[in-house]
Amino acid sequence: MFKLAEDFGAAGTPYRDAFNNTLIDVIKNDDRVYMLEADLGGASGTLKIQKECPGHFVEMGISEQDMMGTAAGMSSEGLIPFVHTFGPFATRRAFDQVYLSGGYAHNTINIWGSDPGFTVGANGGTHTTWEDMALMRTIPGSVVCDAADPVQMAWIVREFAKTPGINYVRAGRKASFKVYAEGSTFELGKGNVIKQGSDVLVVSQGQLLKDAMEAAKSLDEQGISTEVIDMFCVKPLDVDLLLSEAAGKKAVVTFENHGVIGGLGDACASALMEAGVSVPFKRHGVVESFGQVGTMDWLQKEFKLTAADLEQTVKALLA
Repeated sequence: MFKLAEDFGAAGTPYRDAFNNTLIDVIKNDDRVYMLEADLGGASGTLKIQKECPGHFVEMGISEQDMMGTAAGMSSEGLIPFVHTFGPFATRRAFDQVYLSGGYAHNTINIWGSDPGFTVGANGGTHTTWEDMALMRTIPGSVVCDAADPVQMAWIVREFAKTPGINYVRAGRKASFKVYAEGSTFELGKGNVIKQGSDVLVVSQGQLLKDAMEAAKSLDEQGISTEVIDMFCVKPLDVDLLLSEAAGKKAVVTFENHGVIGGLGDACASALMEAGVSVPFKRHGVVESFGQVGTMDWLQKEFKLTAADLEQTVKALLA
């Protein structure tokens, strides 16, 4: 069961704190769990795991493919590895190792791909990923999540620790917004209706939920009743929820910090089309673009991922 935070949208604790504090607790309760890091322990905060659980931390250096192969080998011996690096290096760079040594070999690798999309900030285009969900969704049996806030991030870490296979969560490291109240629980493969509405359905996830809610409330004030779903798990997708909430709506819009190809939008579009649902539909995400250098706020505006941008998309679709 989940409950929205009373101060929804307020600044939250860093995602990395939720990840590290939760994983330390998991390790202390299950000595099969290990953390592998790719020379980013200071940035990700996983050095705290090294300090508190030194026998369960492996520094792999800037060698992401090797890290995935090592994690797969550990899994084959009955261990439960978690790994971390930037989103593009966890997916694009090491995809073959994750796919073959991990997925194909039926090993477990729990992956945190950090700073996805505009959250990468000044690290720039080489470190930007608009395609990580698209890649990870193609692995048979994989689980792909986009954590909305630290509460959801902590829950995902615990759930991944007991879920065999290739499990991927994307989330920033530092800045976050409060979405859920402490103690909220979720279910892999199930979305959450976080705002009711009767005219338009907005399906979003991750860092953009705050903007989705802001846009929905603005649209409400203009007489356009807008519903918002947190589809934090894009694979497996909650098709039943999507179909039930799309029924009777005048339009459906997906809103994601990801490219429009292969992510949340494509997943929802396929589900709606295969079910024979006829409704005006729009994928709102990044179109045919590489990353850039800038602050998070500037990048979010540059790639048209703000509440105002979403509001314009909804209005244009209804028109």
